[in-house]
Order: sequence, then C-alpha cells, then structure tokens
Amino acid sequence: MNISLYELSVWVLPLVLAITFHEAAHAFVADRLGDNTAAQLGRVSFNPIKHIDPFGTVILPAMLLFAHSPFLFGYAKPVPVNFRKLNNPRLDMVWVALAGPATNILLALAAALALHALPLAPAGSAQWIFDNLKNALLINAVLAVFNMMPIPPLDGGRVAVGLLPRPLALPLARLEPFGMLILIGLLILLPLAGSQFGLNLDVISAILRTLTGYVIQAVLFLTGNA
Repeated sequence: MNISLYELSVWVLPLVLAITFHEAAHAFVADRLGDNTAAQLGRVSFNPIKHIDPFGTVILPAMLLFAHSPFLFGYAKPVPVNFRKLNNPRLDMVWVALAGPATNILLALAAALALHALPLAPAGSAQWIFDNLKNALLINAVLAVFNMMPIPPLDGGRVAVGLLPRPLALPLARLEPFGMLILIGLLILLPLAGSQFGLNLDVISAILRTLTGYVIQAVLFLTGNA
C-alpha cells in the first residue's frame, strides 16, 4: 500500500493531537478530583510522547492498515487512575472517564468552526489545512464514539460501571482485564472469521460507523457547516 508524505502529514497531526488531548483530559480531571497519580507521572501534558504507546499507537494500527483489516484499532498509553484517592470514587470515576470523549467532541467542534476561516488561508496551503481539519473532525468523532463503547477499560465501560446498580456494575467491572481481548475479537477476529464463510459479522464496526456519522452531522449542524 502506497502512502504519500502528504497523506501522512494530514492524518498524523490530527491523530496525535486527538490522542494527546484525550489522555491529558483524563489526567487533568483525575487530578482535580483528588487523584494526582497521573499528574505525578507528567500525564497532565500536551507532550505527545507522554501519551503514545509504541505498539498500540503506532505498530498495531500500521499492521492492521497494511493487512487491509475491516476496522483500524489502536490505543494510547492508559492514564493511571487510583480510584480510591478520588473524592467520590464511584461518581468521580464517571467524570474522569467522560473527560476524554468530551474533549474529542470539543476538538471536533473546534475543527468544524475553523473551516469557516479557510478563506483567510494562503492559497498554497488552503487544501492542506482543509484536509487536516476534515481529518481532525473525523478522528475526534471516531475516538469519542469508540471510547464510549460500554466495555471496560474503555471510557464507556467505566461510565457504565459507575452508573449501573451494583449487581450489574460488579460483573461488568470484572471484564476489565479481558476488555482488550473482547474488543479485538469483536472488531477484528469475528469479521475475519465470518468472511471465511461468506458471512458479514462486522456488526459492531457498522454500528460504530453509523453513530460516528450522526456525531459528525450534529457537529457540522451546530457549527453552521451543514
């Protein structure tokens, strides 16, 4: 697969910014709510190096891209949170989890609003700026939707654990050590297995694409780009 330097330049920057702000938001909110674990490790930072996981952020997505996987998957270095140190552990866990996706939505809104300033950009760089903003909108919408899947350790899973009654929350919380395996199974292995038998089992990806489309439409409408 041939990927040009131009394509890299309009995808890498918005991706790195989206991941960095997402993880920094988790660390910042946790620190404000009583847990300074991430802050002491320097994770309340806009330095991408603090948040990028070499395998999850770079190697795994590249492998899936070159393997023509039906769904690209990756992850950043998890922000450590000691929930016992939070002022109100169960409720504050929800706010810490929501901080990442909420930040991605704000970044998507910012990118969409910035589209209105394109006429002011120099003619030679207008297309490059447009492609970066368009990809920033897409990437941040995807990250927000994906991370709100109700599977721990994704943000949506932790929100569900914090809000559900204890009889339901505890079994869901116990899935956290297996969360990444569940995601890889649902998003990658199941569709690949289905394709061997002529079946379309890419259901989760289809749902995520549909929800992402709705989020993008809403952002464009709210920013006057519809």
